[in-house]
Amino acid sequence: MNINERKNWVRLLMAVDEQDVHQLAEKLTKDWQLNYKSLPQSGLGMLKLRDGALHEPFYLGEIPIASAWVELTLPNGDKAEGAAQVMDDSQQLAEAIAVCDAILANKLSGHEAITALMQQGADSIAAEGANRKQILARTHVDFSLLDAAGDDDEN
Repeated sequence: MNINERKNWVRLLMAVDEQDVHQLAEKLTKDWQLNYKSLPQSGLGMLKLRDGALHEPFYLGEIPIASAWVELTLPNGDKAEGAAQVMDDSQQLAEAIAVCDAILANKLSGHEAITALMQQGADSIAAEGANRKQILARTHVDFSLLDAAGDDDEN
């Protein structure tokens, strides 16, 4: 997973400890002013899909969702915006990830620390993927053996 692509940032930051994301966002913005472009929100969203045969919409169920859109004002007056929408019910997490998004997108001071945290997330995701592949390999069934056993029944 490429940590330089913006589309992956939320997933990578969600893969590390939530407290680490909060602490890093707070540490990096202690001298900056944080304004909300829209207030952080959390709630439930309906997951809408289309069936494969008739292409009719149906609702699979509810998912927790939180969003935040922030603007950082630096001491020199420069502004940077960031946003995040996460499948979690924590407004604080969405806000912290939005702050990280603003810092990364604008290459502000501290973006290297966020990149290092995202690398930890990438390592965690890779380890989980390897574990899943290992589990899948253990459950592999060779169906060619069933064909050979089935020949005895036909006679």
